[in-house]
Amino acid sequence: MRKLLYALAACMLLLTSWAQAAPELRSDHPERYTVVKGDTLWDISSRFLNNPWYWPEIWHVNPQVRNPHLIYPGDVLALVYIDGKPRVTKVSRSNDVVRLSPQIRSEALDTPIPAIPLDAINSFLSDTRIVDPAEFEGAPYVLEGEDSRIITGAGDRVYARGEKPADKVGVFRRSKSFMDPDTGEFLGLEARSIARGEIRAEDGEVLTVGLTRSSEEVRIGDRLLVSEDQPINASFTPSSPASEISGTMISVEDGVSQIGQYDVVAINRGEREGLVPGNVLAVYRSGNVARDPVTNEAIQLPSERAGLLMVFKTYEKMSYGLILSATRPLSLGDTVRNP
Repeated sequence: MRKLLYALAACMLLLTSWAQAAPELRSDHPERYTVVKGDTLWDISSRFLNNPWYWPEIWHVNPQVRNPHLIYPGDVLALVYIDGKPRVTKVSRSNDVVRLSPQIRSEALDTPIPAIPLDAINSFLSDTRIVDPAEFEGAPYVLEGEDSRIITGAGDRVYARGEKPADKVGVFRRSKSFMDPDTGEFLGLEARSIARGEIRAEDGEVLTVGLTRSSEEVRIGDRLLVSEDQPINASFTPSSPASEISGTMISVEDGVSQIGQYDVVAINRGEREGLVPGNVLAVYRSGNVARDPVTNEAIQLPSERAGLLMVFKTYEKMSYGLILSATRPLSLGDTVRNP
């Protein structure tokens, strides 16, 4: 009898977990919503769902709509039911009957809305990267600028020593070395983007580089790496990780002490754990250590859920994510888990 009760309890637990792991419509969700400039996919998902990372499960592609997978300002989204299940889809802007006649059709050249604010992560998508230390140390390095200047910028020439990596190069500066706080494993070296340029001439080991763009002054010792002209990926969608994730926030851009909305953080989990761009993780703020008044023991209080982040760039052992929401200030060492 006891075994039967245990089996029934296990089944109920599984059913409860399954019920929770499903899209939940907000009680105040709109029946229709017109997309406006400045919206992000996360904003729109949050209007319809309590758990916006389930957006892919309710988004219904209408094959009769131009670019059905993309959402543009001016598009009208409607909540419909297909086979009894809620779905959000793009619809025509009016249900009125339209009399057809020859005419010129014009469309605005709008860009699709991004998943998250791209201005917060631009430098990480296009430039800043995680590299192998040996690759970085073996790259050509800046000797000096034209006219023996030690600090240069866009429009200037610099001279570097080493083997030419490519015609177009990025200038990088060694930044943070990431270590796993739990295991001590080396996770990667962050190479921070300083400038971009083109190799104008080669004279033995000496390279002449024309700087075409710079975000700060180029200095002696900065390294040249192949420039990655990657288009900024705005097409990833909010999703729950496919595997169980338990990690830690190990770094924050600009080194702020309190982490809040739209701060970029690094976490000690990456592609080998199954993370992909678009995955949403819940952030748990570490609990305080309390003193037991009876035994005088130090007791670690449990972590409490305090925010959400979306992973936007992954590497083998680590990832970068953007804090989407925070109900209280977050800190390095706070944990990240499946939402």
